[in-house]
Amino acid sequence: MTGSLTIVGLGPGAADQVTGAASQALAVATDIVGYGPYVDRVPERAGQQRHRTDNREEIDRARHALEMAAEGRHVAVVSSGDPGVFAMAAAVFEAVETGEAAWRALDISVVPGISAMFAAASRLGAPLGHDFCAISLSDNLKPWDLVLKRLRAAAEGDFVIALYNAASKARPRHLGEALELLRGIKGPDVPVIFATAISRADEAIEITTLGEADAARADMRTLVMIGSSATRLVARPGARPFVYTPRRVDGQVP
Repeated sequence: MTGSLTIVGLGPGAADQVTGAASQALAVATDIVGYGPYVDRVPERAGQQRHRTDNREEIDRARHALEMAAEGRHVAVVSSGDPGVFAMAAAVFEAVETGEAAWRALDISVVPGISAMFAAASRLGAPLGHDFCAISLSDNLKPWDLVLKRLRAAAEGDFVIALYNAASKARPRHLGEALELLRGIKGPDVPVIFATAISRADEAIEITTLGEADAARADMRTLVMIGSSATRLVARPGARPFVYTPRRVDGQVP
């Protein structure tokens, strides 16, 4: 019996932002594997087994999924957002590389999802309209000094920066330190967006500046986006401004 493993992106939260391909992959899976709250987002189906794990058990979770696929089951590993952005796809392929030789012959596929930075950008206008990068502030799997080095390089390159894993109880000071570093390079006037629980019932968006940005505004559900020197706000009467970053650099002829 030939099994399979599909790594599925569930999008930012709302059911209507789960892609059709993701829904199809979940519907045919014999087993759903993932961090508990993400597994809970998958509609239950008779005969389907659900394997909920802790958030920090990614490699063990990936190995378990691969073992079941090798036994002939059709396994879906679920991630919030896009599974290839700071999520389970990398963990699965790391497990494949370091695990059983037979796992390399398995039918493994990735179904993309809407990542938090794209969901947040869609609410604002086009803040990612020009060059941008994404950096995770988590130092669980890399040293904090490396995070700061990459933040500094991104700021000096004048990228729009999307910060993932901006805040947690285990890292209460990291976002404040990151904002202070960026403030010293980018200056106080570039736009900053705090986008919390995008597409969910308690969605909240705050637009401020790097000079006024308060790290306490973020929680574990918040993506923080820092603009470039070119990022602009378009004021609107009685409504939140549009935020966009022009595709053309000043002085360049289209």
